[in-house]
Amino acid sequence: MLYAFVKGFLFSMALCLDLGVVNIAIMKTGLDRGFGASFRIGFGSCFGDAFYMVLALVGWTAVFHYPGVRWVLWIGGTLVLLWLTRNMIRDTIRPKMLNGSGEAMKSRGGWSDILVGAGLAVSSPTLILSFAAIAGPVVADLDIRNGEVLAAFVIGFVLAGILWSVMIAWVGSRAARMGTGIIRSLSLLSAVLFLAFAINLFWDGLRDLVLSRS
Repeated sequence: MLYAFVKGFLFSMALCLDLGVVNIAIMKTGLDRGFGASFRIGFGSCFGDAFYMVLALVGWTAVFHYPGVRWVLWIGGTLVLLWLTRNMIRDTIRPKMLNGSGEAMKSRGGWSDILVGAGLAVSSPTLILSFAAIAGPVVADLDIRNGEVLAAFVIGFVLAGILWSVMIAWVGSRAARMGTGIIRSLSLLSAVLFLAFAINLFWDGLRDLVLSRS
């Protein structure tokens, strides 16, 4: 259970650390409207993450026993993780700039912020790609049919998302004073996590699909 919790936590954190459309929106909202509004955007995005996680878990239990699917997700998932690692390294070298006045967002209410965060997460191309190609292989070594294991994984996943929302909202509300250094640091940490998942996924697939058959 502890392993499932840690894996869910790290998987969620790796996805959160991708400086994509959701995190840019959270940080810009922090710059424009402060911590509270920024946190609501991040909290709303957790629902989008949870939506894709449920789909991934339900779908994975039905198709994992097909060897062809396992090969596609092994190779595809590893390549996607390496691609995301490359993007994070690029963002470390040339960090994305936070710009825009945010004036169109200032009149939004609390619930609207949450809905916007959920909508951004659901429509994020990086998130869709990540869950489609990575979520299955990440949980492949977990007995997710065991209710306790599944609960531990989901709790770790959701907790990481909430903690990240608090942290990135705090950073966003102070980003104007921090400059691009914090963006470089977040991108570098994301690259390290994605690379670690890529290595772990590649080794698991090599062991289960190639070495075990030799």
